Amino acid sequence: MNAADDPVPRYADVFAALGTEPRLRILRLLLAAHPGGLYAGDLQTALQIPPSTLSHHLEKLRHERLVTVRRKGTFHLYTANTETLREVVTFLYSQCCGRGRQTGLGDVTQLCECAQPGE
Repeated sequence: MNAADDPVPRYADVFAALGTEPRLRILRLLLAAHPGGLYAGDLQTALQIPPSTLSHHLEKLRHERLVTVRRKGTFHLYTANTETLREVVTFLYSQCCGRGRQTGLGDVTQLCECAQPGE
C-alpha cells in the first residue's frame, strides 16, 4: 500500500477530534437526538460551556465529517454523521480475525435501528 492509499492518517484525525471530553459528549448527545439533531443552543445548555467554546468543538467535529450542520433561519441544527461513524467502525474491523483478511461488519453496524445506510 502506498502512502496515498493509507487510511490510518485520516482516521487518526477522526480519533483526535473525538479525543476531548466535550466533543465526545457532543457526539453522544447528537446520537441520542438522531436523526432529528439538536440546535447549537440546546447543546450549549446541555453542556453548560461558553458558546465560543462550543463553536470551536463543533467546527472540529464538522471538519472531520463527524457532524453535519444546517441553517434554519438564524439557528444552526447539528446532526451526527452516521455514515462517517460507520466508516470508522468499518476501518477498525476491516482486518479483524486475520491481517489482510477483510471481514463483513454484519451486526456491528446494526447497533442502532435509526442508523440506516444512506443517512
